[in-house]
Amino acid sequence: MTGARRFLVVEDEYLIAVLIEEYLDDLEHQVAAVAATLGEALEQARVGNFDAALLDLQLGGAASYGVADILTQRGIPFAFVTGRAEGDVQPAYAAVPMLCKPFRPDDFAAIIARLLAPNG
Repeated sequence: MTGARRFLVVEDEYLIAVLIEEYLDDLEHQVAAVAATLGEALEQARVGNFDAALLDLQLGGAASYGVADILTQRGIPFAFVTGRAEGDVQPAYAAVPMLCKPFRPDDFAAIIARLLAPNG
């Protein structure tokens, strides 16, 4: 994939969602939608128009694996954004890229490049 891409941002912390939006803008990508609750995220995952997604692993205490399942079924690349350790992810998602909070711009850019690489 080349050029600007559209992202679903699933994040329940407003300031982190804004930071992600700024970082995507710096990389010349767009935010197609922001979902702050599991219900919003599930709906966007089912019907949203975007090229990739960044998923907070925990939304108000609820895991976002259902969203990940839908994205996987749709063939949409995604990464988890979390304050948890990499080992805390369910084994079925061990290969999913993970961006650990707090993150730096270069870490963010590396995850985005990995998501948008031809082999994801």
